[in-house]
Amino acid sequence: MTRSAEMQTFLTAAEAALGRVTGPGAEVAAEVIRRWAVPGGAGQGGDRLPVCDWIAPALAAQTSPLAASFGALQHRLSWSRRRSADPANKAYWDGHANAMILGPGGIEDRSDIWVGATVMAPGTLYPDHNHPPAEVYLPLSAGEWWNAGMDWTDPGLAGFIYNPPGILHAMRAGDKPFLALWFLPI
Repeated sequence: MTRSAEMQTFLTAAEAALGRVTGPGAEVAAEVIRRWAVPGGAGQGGDRLPVCDWIAPALAAQTSPLAASFGALQHRLSWSRRRSADPANKAYWDGHANAMILGPGGIEDRSDIWVGATVMAPGTLYPDHNHPPAEVYLPLSAGEWWNAGMDWTDPGLAGFIYNPPGILHAMRAGDKPFLALWFLPI
């Protein structure tokens, strides 16, 4: 499979941004980059939810190459709610969406890595969850993260969040929309 120019620009910008990751998260970042060196199979995309209208305002405050390349790519993504989302929790149901860039159902269908994005409307809490692989988040807007090993924190637009394997973690939007990228070697 040949990658589109949009995808290659995004991956080049993501690699540069992941180069800032230090500590145990650096190993996760390096592994994800190593795995995406070989393109995956053709995937799908294009579904949007109303909460995706918050992507443009979230990106408006960000001028990095990563934000610009994500902005160019985001219309090709298939956005969906977390599978465990309960329609009775209307604020969360209507206030979040996830999209896979590389991974199952992504632009590149892969089983070895997940690279994706989460958007949330202002005031939305993404509930506690965990998963076996370690994870690195890169914020594309203001937002806060929590895990069982740290208090709520906003790492800033140049920062990152590392979640060790299996740790309970969550994220939340303040009074502005939340947009972040996540990277997991599977």
